[in-house]
Amino acid sequence: WHPSENSLLSIIFISLIQHSFTQTKQKNFKQLHKILMILQASSFNIAVPLSGSSLGCSRHRHVVRAQAEPSEKSVEIMRKFSEQYARKSGTYFCVDKGVTAVVIKGLADHKDTLGAPLCPCRHYDDKPAEVAQGFWNCPCVPMRERKECHCMLFLTPENDFAGNDQAISLEDIRATTANM
Repeated sequence: WHPSENSLLSIIFISLIQHSFTQTKQKNFKQLHKILMILQASSFNIAVPLSGSSLGCSRHRHVVRAQAEPSEKSVEIMRKFSEQYARKSGTYFCVDKGVTAVVIKGLADHKDTLGAPLCPCRHYDDKPAEVAQGFWNCPCVPMRERKECHCMLFLTPENDFAGNDQAISLEDIRATTANM
């Protein structure tokens, strides 16, 4: 089994659903369960819990193991870039630091393997061709033009998942992604 961009999206989506589910105190279980059932039927590899008590309360997380870790230097470069761009664009990181950490590591991995920070949350048939085109290199065209970040790395203040931070430490990234 090889990790894919869909798996990264699954991790991000599950994390956001769990956060949202915890915030709503399990009032919307049926709606969230329906969303997860739809995703399970799609190309995502997501296990759907059978009871409301297991969603959002479980300490078990879906784990995707990368074939190789991005270099420490690239992670630090992408961390600094992300902080600077968040400040410059007036956007904020996700309230769940795990989303921010996973996306930054994905960008760093692509920087190491492809030479550019290609968006890690999309599927590409030909990654080198996508890098050359530049449309999905971070910050991607939708982010630059409309402040729409597919990865949820850069969120506008009115976004429900936007936190209050425009910074994340290297230690937070390490701790959050240690078991991935």
